[in-house]
Order: sequence, then structure tokens, then C-alpha cells
Amino acid sequence: MRLSLSFLLAGLLAGVSASNVLDLDTSNFDSAIGNGKPGLVEFFAPWWCVNLAPTYEQLGDAFAHAKDKVVVAKVDADGAGKPLGQRFGVTGFPTLKWFDENGNAEPYDGGRDLDALASFITAKSGVKSNIKPPPAPETLILDAQTFDEVALDETKDVLVTFTAPWCGHCKSLKPIYEQVAIDFKPESNCVVANIDADAQPNKGVAADYEVTSYPTIKFFPRGGKEVEDYEGPRTEQALVTFLNERCGTQRAVGGGLNDEAGRIAELDTLAQKFLAAAGDARDYIYKEALTLSGSLGETANQYIRVMEKIVNNSESYIEKESKRLASILSKRTISPAKLDEIKIKANILGAFVNRKLEEAQEKVESVIGRATAEL
Repeated sequence: MRLSLSFLLAGLLAGVSASNVLDLDTSNFDSAIGNGKPGLVEFFAPWWCVNLAPTYEQLGDAFAHAKDKVVVAKVDADGAGKPLGQRFGVTGFPTLKWFDENGNAEPYDGGRDLDALASFITAKSGVKSNIKPPPAPETLILDAQTFDEVALDETKDVLVTFTAPWCGHCKSLKPIYEQVAIDFKPESNCVVANIDADAQPNKGVAADYEVTSYPTIKFFPRGGKEVEDYEGPRTEQALVTFLNERCGTQRAVGGGLNDEAGRIAELDTLAQKFLAAAGDARDYIYKEALTLSGSLGETANQYIRVMEKIVNNSESYIEKESKRLASILSKRTISPAKLDEIKIKANILGAFVNRKLEEAQEKVESVIGRATAEL
């Protein structure tokens, strides 16, 4: 039994330590490199190259299916492979070099993220990695051919980031900006877009708008108005607030509508008065709201429906309906358009709920005031 367990443990450890990156030194380098197969080789030092190591392991895995066509290898150029580092002029760590099938070397100076490395190998060898492509972005990607058609469309408001692939700040902004694009996806007239301003075909567009650093963010308002530089914080909250102000929208961070969507100030006031009134006074306020709603759009009718429900079903309707709508919104199992509709209903119901809370607070404060006076 002990022997079986020992073999099992050894097998597990071997599985954990297995790597698809080929370890090279002076004994096997020439048989693996320049012998009919091209490959990428990392010359590293164990004490320095820890940041690249996990990415490079992933790169080996990405081409594990094509070991007969391309090599992903590494050389400890500060240890057993030191003569190889000297042979290929390695003076710093990590150094990456591409070797063609004849062993001719060229330096790799591209990005050191997984996508950049994999794309390089694919371009050089024609072998595709097994990395699944990311989903298509919600951010609208522009180029020199499409830029004017989108950014200068007089019927739309358009926010554009001018970025460069090598820019660290751009990389940090990318997931935030993509979330903003998701937040505004339902708004067809408020577009969130990006252009690679460092790509050669697009440099003319960047020059036209005096883009000299990355990322640069510019807002192109509808109606052909003057382009505005965005100089606020590069956070989702700040960008959502900016676009809501410029586009006249009411989007929320994380998606959906914010708590103000659908609310109408005049009807908010009547809603509070309606809840506090009774009898003929309530009937008068209802008729006033009904008359006013005719000129305020579809969402105004929801105020009327709530007033009618309160009259017919008592004020317990507010609490029950609020809980029902909150449950639907928390599950997010329906379409975005339907969620927006439910959120507007919940917001309008809040015009009545808020008044009840204010009244309760006033009563509490009144009781406290009387008790204090008696003392």
C-alpha cells in the first residue's frame, strides 16, 4: 500500500511540474533550434525574471498542440545556459529572441503580455495558438475609414478614446471604458468609441485633433458643435456622469438606469401631496396630476397608475409593489429594455415611498421634541 501511494504521489508531482516550455542549455540547444523548426527563446535569470515566468508558461501551453511546428523555449542564461547567452549577445534579462528554421536569430521587442507574444509567434510561424479569442467589445472600434462617419454624425453624441497598444495608462483604462460602453449600450444616440491613434493609417486622424499623448479622450457632440476635451477622472463613475450630462441620459454605473430615471419633478411634488391628503383633497390632486400628465410623456402615466392603485388597494400597495419590483431588478433575468421599464416604475413608486419616510421621520422628531420639552 505504501509503495502504491508513493507511486501515486510521484505521478501527481510530475503532473504539477510538467511544462510545455522547453528547457534548453548547451547540450540540447542546437538540436532543438535551427533544425527545421522556428521558435521563440527566453534568455532569463531565475533571480530576475519572475514576472514574465507565468505568462511564458501560458505561452507554452498555447502552442502545446503544435510542438512539431514551433518551439517555445527558455535558457537559464545566468546558469547552465550562460555560454548560450554570451553566444547570442544577451546582456539583460529577460531577453527574447526569435529563431527561424535555420537558426537565424532576431530580437523580439514587442509586448510581453500573452496576446502580444502569441500573436507574434502566429505571425512568424503561421501556427495559430489555442487561446480562445475574447468576445467582441461593446466599445465601437474606429479607424481612419470610419471615424468621420461615426464621430461627426450630427444625430449622435460620441465619446472617443485615442489610444496606443503599448500605452500602460491605456491598458488600465481599457476595462473601465469597456464597462462604460456596456452601460450605454441601450443608448443608440450616445456612442462610446475608440481608435488606435498610433496605428499608421490612423495617425492622420490623431493629428487632425491634435492628439499628442495617450490616452486622449474627446467628446463629439451632436449637431456639429465644438469638440470637447474630457479632462475628468478616468473612472467608470466619472465617465458615466459626464455622458449622462452631455447626452441627456440617465444611465447607472454597472448598467441599467439610475434612481432619477423616469422621475418628473412636478409630479413628484403632487405624489407627495397626494399621499398626505385624504378625501376630496386627494381627488383634487389626482385630477391635477391627470391634467398635467398629458403633456409630460409616457412615464407621467405611471404616476397616475400608482395613485389609482393606492385609492383602490390602500397604501399597502406601495410596500408590496416596491418589494416585487426590487426582486425583479435584483435577479436581472429579463432583457435590458424590460429592466429599464421596471426600474422606471420602481423609481416613480419611490416618489410616493419617500414621502412616507419623510412623514415618519417628522413624527419621530416631533415625539422626541415633545419628550425633550416635558423633561
